[in-house]
Amino acid sequence: MLDGSIVGLYLLATMIAGLMVRKYVGKVEHFLVAGREMDVYLGIASLAATEFGIVTCMYTAQNGYEKGFAGATPGILQALAMLIVGLTGFCIKPLRDSGVITIPELIEKRFGSRIRWAAGVVIVLGGLLNMGVFLRTGGQFLVEVSGLDEKYLEIMMTALLIGVAVYTILGGMLSVLVTDFLQFVVMSVGLISVTILILANVGWEKLVGAVETHYGAGGFNPFINATMGWQYVLFNAFLNTAAVLTWQTTIARVLSAKDTATGRKVYTRTSFFFVCRFLIPGLWGIAALATLGPMTNTLEAMPRYLSMAVPVGLMGILIAAMLAADMSTDSSYMLTWGSVIYNDILAPFRKTRWSERKGLLWNRAIIALIGVFLLFYGLWYPLKGDLWTYLGVTGTIYLASISVLLVACCYWRRANSWGAAAAIIVSAAIPIAYLVMEQLPAAVGLAKTIGPYYSGIAAYVGSGLAMVVGSLAKPQPKHKLV
Repeated sequence: MLDGSIVGLYLLATMIAGLMVRKYVGKVEHFLVAGREMDVYLGIASLAATEFGIVTCMYTAQNGYEKGFAGATPGILQALAMLIVGLTGFCIKPLRDSGVITIPELIEKRFGSRIRWAAGVVIVLGGLLNMGVFLRTGGQFLVEVSGLDEKYLEIMMTALLIGVAVYTILGGMLSVLVTDFLQFVVMSVGLISVTILILANVGWEKLVGAVETHYGAGGFNPFINATMGWQYVLFNAFLNTAAVLTWQTTIARVLSAKDTATGRKVYTRTSFFFVCRFLIPGLWGIAALATLGPMTNTLEAMPRYLSMAVPVGLMGILIAAMLAADMSTDSSYMLTWGSVIYNDILAPFRKTRWSERKGLLWNRAIIALIGVFLLFYGLWYPLKGDLWTYLGVTGTIYLASISVLLVACCYWRRANSWGAAAAIIVSAAIPIAYLVMEQLPAAVGLAKTIGPYYSGIAAYVGSGLAMVVGSLAKPQPKHKLV
């Protein structure tokens, strides 16, 4: 009863906060980038809340369970990339200075409208395939940790989606930013409380001992871990650097900032959070390993452990924290992918400037349709392998090419539309081919031989080479850097 009251109170407060700001949404710019009025502290809270959902907690805990402390490697790499980009302004300064709403809008200024449209398509394709597993994963966590029967999984998924969609559709980025701040506070309290409980009950020595027993030195060093190695580190270095530069929900904070300096400060001051994002749930996963031992379904280990270890009262705070995390992630992701569909994919169909009312209507309809897609995809797609790797492979569909296009757009005078088109094709073809091979019985063996890390590295390297070769194959006058 106590747990239910805590969760219910949180949900009520979030919905009220999200709906109260809808009256301030009068323009498409208000809906998509909050009128570019976001300050540093709201940006930090919003970005941290958005980039920690239930799906984040699940894959980082799975990393800790399967790889030990070495599983935090992606978080360390992303924090370093975030800090360097924030300090230097690499790519994000010219991007914010340009005044665009999305990256493809900037790309059009250099490579033309067709490349803008193609960039929008791969961004949405990679983003929606990436987000497609969020609802099921979130539902799995809530069902497992609360002890509900699995038959309630679909109901839980649908309820989560409807709750998030309502305030996102009505309030857009303004609702996302306001609710993210509340969700950041609740999420932080829950994460810290559960981590203190685990350290008190299990103990640091037992956590370290479990990693040493099951993984040896590889549990601390990714280069000698049997399931990681240099290829894992290199793939994640490419992946996380590209994500810092072009991941739509992250870049949305730069574009919503009131100026370039604010956007850079959000990056530098949020950077260490990305270490915590992997380390804290990773500790939960290691605690599950120390307590439960090896399990076949490693994704379920952490929530199963929490269902036994967290007492009444704190369980309510934990569930509220995870709902906060999930709602902030889902709302921001739906909004940012929807913004690319509206701003870039539908651009050729807007022969004349649409009214603000029509633009808002289309944006809201797009978010609703994304919600329907997520519901059906989450029910249908059979996830194979570890969750982080799936997210990395699907994200690479667009991260590899769009990061190359953005860098070339800002810093290479010789880059042109041929190189841009070649980079997009190569970047999308390699990870999609790998995902298809994973699902085909005749090609599963080949997919396992290649592995996600080599295919991912090939996508990033291949996309860069395609940009260079394609651009050099089409000599053209030099352009001004944008």
